[in-house]
Amino acid sequence: MEHSDDAGVYKITDEIALIQTLDFFTPIVDDPYTFGQIAAVNSLSDIYAMGGVPLTVMNIVCFPIKELDGQILKQILLGGMEKIRESGALLVGGHSVEDSEIKYGLSVTGTVHPGKVISNKGAKPGDKLILTKPLGTGIISTAIKAGMASSQSIEEITLSMCTLNKLAGEIMQEVGA
Repeated sequence: MEHSDDAGVYKITDEIALIQTLDFFTPIVDDPYTFGQIAAVNSLSDIYAMGGVPLTVMNIVCFPIKELDGQILKQILLGGMEKIRESGALLVGGHSVEDSEIKYGLSVTGTVHPGKVISNKGAKPGDKLILTKPLGTGIISTAIKAGMASSQSIEEITLSMCTLNKLAGEIMQEVGA
């Protein structure tokens, strides 16, 4: 907990450790399908950040089913499913709650070799950082919600937020990040 890592790690054997995470949030774009993609990518990225491979996922959904068309929920789940499939993980279930505010994300379980867990605790002044995505996602997301983001910024940030960190995770393991 003191290192603010993206997920929890539990060693099962000398060769296998589980990585577990849970992440969900409110929509940051207007399109439900794209929101589903972004939320799924965000959750799956917690596993990649720790050096792991996602295995199983469960949906977490809060939705005002009495106020909004069920097609919106369907599109959110389809967007998420696209990214789950792209990651190679398997959707094994989930949970939904009727709520006044839309929220979506995933609980993800992955694996990693216990000796290859990547953690936040090893960084030192002078280390080189390689950014896999541009900085400023949070600022632009806030600007989108406020109607203040340019169409170019929205397009660029959406493409970035819909891109899995799978390749970056593989490269981190190859180079011993």
